[in-house]
Amino acid sequence: MKDPEIKAVSSRRIEITRATRIAAAAKSWEAILTLIFIAVMAGGSFISPYFLDTTNLLDTTFNFMEKAVVALPMMFIILCGDIDVSVGSIVALSSLSMGMASAAGADVPALILIGLATGLAGGMLNGWLITKFEVPSIAVTIGTMSLYRGIAQAVLGDQAFTKYPLSFAWFGQGYIPGTRIPFELALFLILALATGLILHKTTFGRKIFALGRNPVAARFSGVDVARLRFIVFSWTGLFCGVAAILLTSRIGSTRPNIATGLELDAITSVVLGGVAITGGFGGIYGVVIANFLLGYLKFGMGLVNVPGRVMNLVTGGLLLVAIVIPEMIRRSDNARRLRKRAAV
Repeated sequence: MKDPEIKAVSSRRIEITRATRIAAAAKSWEAILTLIFIAVMAGGSFISPYFLDTTNLLDTTFNFMEKAVVALPMMFIILCGDIDVSVGSIVALSSLSMGMASAAGADVPALILIGLATGLAGGMLNGWLITKFEVPSIAVTIGTMSLYRGIAQAVLGDQAFTKYPLSFAWFGQGYIPGTRIPFELALFLILALATGLILHKTTFGRKIFALGRNPVAARFSGVDVARLRFIVFSWTGLFCGVAAILLTSRIGSTRPNIATGLELDAITSVVLGGVAITGGFGGIYGVVIANFLLGYLKFGMGLVNVPGRVMNLVTGGLLLVAIVIPEMIRRSDNARRLRKRAAV
């Protein structure tokens, strides 16, 4: 073939590849989720004139940023094919540690370190039990969920820690100086960017996907599965410590029921974001969009006084759709590949 013909063939191949990628992206769950998010924002603007107010949109993020922070490491856990239902209890235990330290006169830097250390310790214990004794993560984290929450309830009883330094409130209630951007929102975006880079641009992230898709193959490929899972659960505990700092700072107290149900919210955000509950498939973009979708959906329904039980119905419906549609897309792709092979 002559050079012009070779160039023309190469150009056509590039165009076909590009078109294939665009088509795949257009029918992905992330694309569908983006359209749902746009529809929610458009619908909210019609049902209430206050919905698209910039100040309201920024301030309402205070209500769901702690859940969003926990959803980031939860994404890694589910990608590995595991689950962690103890995250809400780790938040409670971390908040309890900060409350006790504050009552003893600890300053703000000490409170932050104590909250992070407690969360990290809770996550490390989960990871150690799971990897050391090869017990399913659901069984271990159900146990530690009761243990951590039980410690908080036993120490507090019907009481609460409410005496925190005034400056501590900034972490959960403050704004980036000179702006109306909540500190919680800015922190979440930074953490999400870092998490996305680790997941999609590093060897560690590739090992996570490999583990979730085929643990046996990953082990034979040289992946230290036990070490990887231990790191992921420990990292989750650390992020629970971050969430505890934000939540305790925002509400200004530590109570026995703090962060109750947070684990279900985090798992919902991850699965709604397109991460396969069986592991191995998903990404950061869908999880981030899912958190804002759920947050703004509840905000919009709250503006028109929709009852909480109806909000739960809507959230549950979205979750079912998030589980079914990606699976339908994967089955359709597999069937198409089989037909192509049969035709050849």
